[in-house]
Amino acid sequence: ARREVRLEGAATLEEALARLQGISAPPGGWIRGRGWRSGDWSPAVEPTREALDAVTGDTPTALIARDGHSLWLNSAALAHANGNLAVPGGVVETDARGEPTGVLREESAWHFLERYVQPPDEDALAAMREAVRVANARGVTAVHDKDGGRGALHLWQKLDADGSLTLRVWQSLPHEKVDELAAVDIRSGFGNRLLRLGYLKVFMDGTLGSQTALMLDGSGVEITSREQLEEIVRRAAAAGFPVAVHAIGDLANRNALDAFEETRDVWQPLGLRQRIEHAQCLAPQDLSRFAQLGIAASMQFSHATSDRDVAERFWPDKLDGTYAFRSLWESGAVVANGSDAPIEELDPLAGIRAGVLRTIDERPAWRPEQALTVEQALEATCVTPAWLAREERRRGKLLPGYDADLVVLSHDPVENLQECEVVATMLG
Repeated sequence: ARREVRLEGAATLEEALARLQGISAPPGGWIRGRGWRSGDWSPAVEPTREALDAVTGDTPTALIARDGHSLWLNSAALAHANGNLAVPGGVVETDARGEPTGVLREESAWHFLERYVQPPDEDALAAMREAVRVANARGVTAVHDKDGGRGALHLWQKLDADGSLTLRVWQSLPHEKVDELAAVDIRSGFGNRLLRLGYLKVFMDGTLGSQTALMLDGSGVEITSREQLEEIVRRAAAAGFPVAVHAIGDLANRNALDAFEETRDVWQPLGLRQRIEHAQCLAPQDLSRFAQLGIAASMQFSHATSDRDVAERFWPDKLDGTYAFRSLWESGAVVANGSDAPIEELDPLAGIRAGVLRTIDERPAWRPEQALTVEQALEATCVTPAWLAREERRRGKLLPGYDADLVVLSHDPVENLQECEVVATMLG
């Protein structure tokens, strides 16, 4: 993501397009970018291929939305698909003539990226080496990698083999791999001290920014149904894997909770640590179910501060159940905090500040009743991720016999969170 054209913070369509002026690609190559969010633009307008054509010409261009669930393409990029854009669980936006506007969402976007836009492995490895160095400098000693369509496991293995891997990786795999894993009897936890297979990833719905979150009011996109998730959870449990399921909308979260409840006779006796990823919008009656069922709420505190304006625009009547960090914590749920990088910056201190202060700019805290204490935010960032990876007896705390995965800070975060900076990072 650091090597792509960055479009975060663009306040208008014109500003986003201006950032592409003068950008070129090698012969046969693509212009790649990310970070646009049309919900932030004023006046309100949706992106089109024609607007992109005006600044990119005949160079294929693919711009990933900030939430990773929409893709903005120019005409040269669309030509690669020869009209084959529609896939189950995907959305192809069309104009009044029925022609593609250049925006693909959900499975259609991911399918296009996987088939046409993936950079070669050597480019990906160079970017990963740089990203690992940046992560270490920001105090990161471990990540839970939500593997996408590319398949990152072999890339992590190459970094591990050449000594470039200086953080721990709890690696996910797409749930479609479950039968292959079962066939060779590879179970969660397989790997070495730095790289281990952890869990299977599933998508229930889309996102707030792309307006594809599955909602109780009938809006949104369903990628996986409750019944399908039940089957996935059962097959995953038989193979020895927990599931992390992406759920943004209130209906997507309810369906995921229902599926875990219906299958708990299979996974609970095995001690599998299931999680719902994001849990951004919850119906009031579903808040307590995380604790009741033993499902972790794997959240990203930074989403609350970066999404506040979009949430008020699209979910004005549902705000009581959005980014409900404190409500979930006080219900007894296991709450984890991550970054969702590259959707947000891979910066643990920034995420902790967002969870505690509920603002990242000069504006007052947004829905401050959902703020956490510094101690709670640190536990969600340091301790709970180690528990999810079944390493709570090895790391996540400063105790004798634990791995010395340490971060030295410039200030005591409880006393002076705002001025805290990372001084040193150590991997035990």
